[in-house]
Amino acid sequence: MKNEDSATESRPIALGGLGGAGQAALGVLVFSFSLPATVYALDGLDPYLIGVGRAVVAALLGAVALAAVRARPPALRYWPGLLAVGFGVVFGFPVLSTLALDHGASAAHGAVLIGLLPAATAIFAVLRTRERPSPAFWAAAAVGALTITAFTLAEGGGTATVADLLLVGALVTAAYGYAEGGRLAREMPGWRVISWALVLAAPVSVPVTAVLLATTEQEWTARSVIGFGYVSAFSMFLGFFAWYAGMARIGVAKAGQFQLAQPILTLAWSTWLLGERLGGATWPAAIIVVACVAWTQRARVRTAPAVPARPVDVASR
Repeated sequence: MKNEDSATESRPIALGGLGGAGQAALGVLVFSFSLPATVYALDGLDPYLIGVGRAVVAALLGAVALAAVRARPPALRYWPGLLAVGFGVVFGFPVLSTLALDHGASAAHGAVLIGLLPAATAIFAVLRTRERPSPAFWAAAAVGALTITAFTLAEGGGTATVADLLLVGALVTAAYGYAEGGRLAREMPGWRVISWALVLAAPVSVPVTAVLLATTEQEWTARSVIGFGYVSAFSMFLGFFAWYAGMARIGVAKAGQFQLAQPILTLAWSTWLLGERLGGATWPAAIIVVACVAWTQRARVRTAPAVPARPVDVASR
């Protein structure tokens, strides 16, 4: 007998009536504040504490959400994917991006380099979700990636730094976590994907955070509290509600291309919140990037059909 409640829960939910593209765009909007918020958090906190500690706060929120609906633990076959999400977006991107900012990268510079994330996400979508973007899609993604790369090199004087290498590591791990999460979100609600990933990562994140709290100097200023609170509750948790739901509805590769707009948004927030200078090439690059996003959304992406959820594995009550 079919569990109707489970079947309903397994479908991607349109948050606030938004379609898949709208949900992906909402996720990008939330993530676009992450680097400026991290700069705020660095005003008094150790970078490792920020990178790992945010996962503890988010895990607590995820545990509360799961308990509220009496969610059963996911079947063992989902664990490798959930652990991959944890590796990519719970530890990889947060720690490496925070270290990059601590090594001197500005939020604006980091935002532009992270603009290569959509191309990396599309590659992992092909490898992990059997999506097959059309040549037109790849052409649009390539133009966007080349624009972001040229902009990054122009802003950085044509050289790569240690901070740049850390940011490259951040974007690769994030792309992997996005693709795995998007794949799982076709079988269970996206908010459960990130919640379970955070909970499964807690046996590592909690003791590491406890050690960091005991061994590092902290000054909990207003800026550091605001920044740490944002990256914990929004960047690490709530943003994924919309992001993974959008990926489940329109595909990992196509949703990922919305992140071409993230560098431009982050640049604007960096100027507004941090007083960082906005280079003269920013707006031409922004126009090209927005055009590429529109191009990718019109291009065809052949998506593998979602695997029906098994009520015994993803029961909601």
